[in-house]
Amino acid sequence: MRTQYVTDNNGNKLAIILPIKEYNKMIDDLEELEDIKLYDKAKQRKQEFIDAQQAFNEIEQSRKKNV
Repeated sequence: MRTQYVTDNNGNKLAIILPIKEYNKMIDDLEELEDIKLYDKAKQRKQEFIDAQQAFNEIEQSRKKNV
């Protein structure tokens, strides 16, 4: 990665300039990392699953009650 630094008059680094291709790759990598973290968090929660037919039946029952 080729970066250029923006410095103040004392030589302190304030910012960097990098090629847009490298910037886009960093953004993609960060988004993927966030997805992985969300996946890991979701896997830690205890969840109870029901099959699709049971879910449809419950939805239909709920609709009939609200009519």
